Amino acid sequence: MMLQIPGVLDKDEVARLRGLIDAADWTDGNVTSGFQSALAKQNRQLPEGSPAAREAGATILAALERNPLFVAAALPARIYPPLFNRYGVGDGFGDHIDNSIRQNRIDGTRVRTDLSATLFLTEVGDYDGGELTVDDTYGVHQVKLGAGDMILYPASSLHRVEAITRGARVSSFFWIQSLVRDDARRALLFDMDMAIQRAGTTLGQGDPSIVSLTGAYHNLLRMWAEP
Repeated sequence: MMLQIPGVLDKDEVARLRGLIDAADWTDGNVTSGFQSALAKQNRQLPEGSPAAREAGATILAALERNPLFVAAALPARIYPPLFNRYGVGDGFGDHIDNSIRQNRIDGTRVRTDLSATLFLTEVGDYDGGELTVDDTYGVHQVKLGAGDMILYPASSLHRVEAITRGARVSSFFWIQSLVRDDARRALLFDMDMAIQRAGTTLGQGDPSIVSLTGAYHNLLRMWAEP
């Protein structure tokens, strides 16, 4: 399942976050790459664990916690601390699939990468190129969202970042270990959740059919959730 999540950060939050990270020291983006990814990747990255990265990452994690669409879609168990990259003119990231396991360089904890997320921090009109292109079961999708908006997609998808031809693209990227590993099951639960919410606004949350559907949702979640 691929899902756009609008307004994870509002414009004021984006401006404060950009002010923080733009003033920090950036390094070669390949510091977090595997061998194969390093062959395809050209960008700059905020050092993992730097004060700016930690503060900006905490802002994003707090925003995700209060975003019901993200919680419903991802069913997060763990979130890898957000990272930050910058693509300038000529930069890009060729076709690759994200590593299945990411180890936090700061505390050593491991996260199974069920989902990948890109949170855009640059307005669409400020750069050309830079689309996130995702090739999945249902075809090829190109994504370029406004500042503060996020795309969520299976980390097992083949994807790339198209080369920048004007301006610069600044984003945050991170991975989520979901309570439900299987993408099809997670998508089914998400569709059920959205249907229950829509029906609940019409019938009322206390309606017997809504109560029954909610119970069915949670029973499936109990069966499919992993520690």
